[in-house]
This record gives sequence, C-alpha cells and structure tokens, in this order.
Amino acid sequence: MTTPQPASDSAGALSPLVEEYLRALRVERGASEHTLRAYTREVNAFACFAVAECSGCSVPDQIDHKLIRAYLSSLFDRGLSKTSAARSLAAVRSWFKWLARMGYVQQNVAALVTTPKLPRHLPRVPSIEQLNQVVDSVGSEASSWPSRDRAIMELLYGCGMRNAELTGLDIPDIHWANEVILVRGKGRKQRYVPLGEAAAAALREYLEERKLRLAAMPDAVGQGPKAVFLNLKLRGLQKADKQARLTTRSVGRIVKRIAIMGGLSGDFHPHTLRHACGTHLLEEGADLRAIQELLGHERLSTTQRYTQLTAAQLTQVYDKSHPRAR
Repeated sequence: MTTPQPASDSAGALSPLVEEYLRALRVERGASEHTLRAYTREVNAFACFAVAECSGCSVPDQIDHKLIRAYLSSLFDRGLSKTSAARSLAAVRSWFKWLARMGYVQQNVAALVTTPKLPRHLPRVPSIEQLNQVVDSVGSEASSWPSRDRAIMELLYGCGMRNAELTGLDIPDIHWANEVILVRGKGRKQRYVPLGEAAAAALREYLEERKLRLAAMPDAVGQGPKAVFLNLKLRGLQKADKQARLTTRSVGRIVKRIAIMGGLSGDFHPHTLRHACGTHLLEEGADLRAIQELLGHERLSTTQRYTQLTAAQLTQVYDKSHPRAR
C-alpha cells in the first residue's frame, strides 16, 4: 500500500492533522492507492490555501464555511471544471468529518458548502453483441499475451469487477469448487462473485500458460507469485516479495487497445466493462438488488444509474421507431 506523502510545509500548523488524517485513511479505512494519492493532493492544497488566506488559521476550528467557498472559487478561477472542484470539496469534507469525529472541530463546516451542480453524464455502454464480439476476438493482433488479456476482459465484463479489484486478485481467491471468486473491494470490503463458464474457461487457459512461463524461471520464482495477473516481462520476480503483479494502468492500456482493435471508441476503459455488466444484466431481467450485490455498490442509488441508462436507451429506440414520435 502506498504511504501518503507528508503535508506540504506551506500548510503550517495544519500539517500534523493532515498527515494524521491520511494515515487514518490508509490504516482504518483501507483506502486504495488511487484514493490516497487524490486525497493527499486535495487536502494538502486546501490546507495551504487556508494558511495563506487566513493568517490566524493555525487550528482547523478557525476555518469557516466562507473560507471553503473561497477555496472553491479559487479553483474555478484557475480553470478547473465543476467535476474537479466537486472532487476537491469531497476530500475537504472527508477531512473535516474526521476532524469532527476526533474532536478537533465542533462541526463539519465543509458540509455547509453546496457541491457544484454537475451535469449528469450517463456512461456510453456498447451493446451485448458488440462486447461479445470484442471479447471473443482477443488475439495476437490486439494483445501481446492473448490468454491473459482474454481472461482480463472476461472477468471485468463477466464479473463486473473494478480495475483495482482485478489486479488485486490472488491465486487463493479463486474458489473453483464453488465457482466463485473472492473480491476485495473498496474500504477492505469483501464479496464473492460468480465465476461464469466463459470466464472460468479463459482463466484456466491463462493460468496454464502462466504456469509454463513461471516454470521457465525457477530460480527467480521459487514458490511463485500469488498475484493472478502478471505483467508481460514478469518484472519484479527478483524482488523480495517475488511479485510481478499487473498494474491498473497496464490493464487500462490493454483494455483500450483491445476495444479499439475491435471497432469500439477510443474512450473505452476497464470501468466501461463494469458498467456494461450491470446494464446488460438489467436489460436481461436481473433484479436490481442482485446487481448491487454483484457489483459491490454500497448504496442502491448507485446501482439505479443503470435504470436511467436503460431508460435513455428506451427513449432513443422509441424516438426512432414509434410512428407518433416522428
């Protein structure tokens, strides 16, 4: 797990509280590396702004909601989008929520600041036929390790995993007898997801090839890495932990290349497959609660985005097809 970077010197007396919060985020909440990097950047930036704008802000209790609004205004002045500003505000809110819980402030003043109204963008999801064609066509032209990359596509789409959940898979997490995979989601939450026939077949093929590649390097591997998905050149096997785990960034590049080679748009990414999993399950009649459980959504409202997506698709079909719509 990545260790959060220390607070900036320009954050002054607020620095120790920023660092303490980031440690709690890592240890208590089990935040992902991506979340840690983002919150380190956002909270540090706000703390520096607070100290620079308010010379008396040596303790967080002296920060009020007006200063936080001023910070949001400064972000817009720098040309940041509403989405970026909302992300910054979410980090500041999380920090103040922790400060209130720990007794450093009396209330979460950041909760008094309204989140910038964001445009609601529904994710573009390819059709079932399009995705089946792309997943089935993974070959040497689109991939440098076809069996591995086919298994990646099958698990992202077939199991609805997040990118980080996929790269975090270890060999013991695959429960062949029960036909499920143990997935470690956000905040150290765990869930079991079904391992369908297509995904299981692709995974078995890849693991056989993985075994052969590792067998060619017995001195470097020893007992072998526990990570399911390994990088192409097996970089890292010589290190103490003997791991060559594939990174989320590499998975993003792999998925995008396969999608483009399969005729899909260039904005395709691993989360598109997760959206497609939920959307296509709903289209085929799956229960919303079951989809929520499969995808590991904490709130049903997150899963309900897929009903909005299918409703938008239904409207599009209606507008094109119904005689009274033209």
